Amino acid sequence: QVQLVESGGGVVQPGGSLRLTCAVSGRSTSTYGMAWFRQARGKEREYIAAVSWGGANIYYADAVKGRFTISRDNAPNTVFLQMNDLGPEDTAVYLCAARCRGSFPTCPWEYWGHGTQVTVSS
Repeated sequence: QVQLVESGGGVVQPGGSLRLTCAVSGRSTSTYGMAWFRQARGKEREYIAAVSWGGANIYYADAVKGRFTISRDNAPNTVFLQMNDLGPEDTAVYLCAARCRGSFPTCPWEYWGHGTQVTVSS
């Protein structure tokens, strides 16, 4: 059983920073690619960042490139999303995903967390 638990969300002022964490449990999960998505109210889920299982390949959506940084620690299996220079447009539920089932990064992701809310507001 693979479980993903996100943490680190909250309310931050525009221009501020947050660091999200996704803790992954389960067998062989250190060999999984990991990703972050977000979903704002009334909008479709947006793919924002991903890291391959070895860390050599990283993907960022244009909307977050230069502001967000994805990283991982395989012992224990944890993925982070450092978010800087946040704006109201970054307000969303942020979800962690694991196990890229295809060609990285344009692959379906097998396992999902429940998400953590990030609100950017003054």
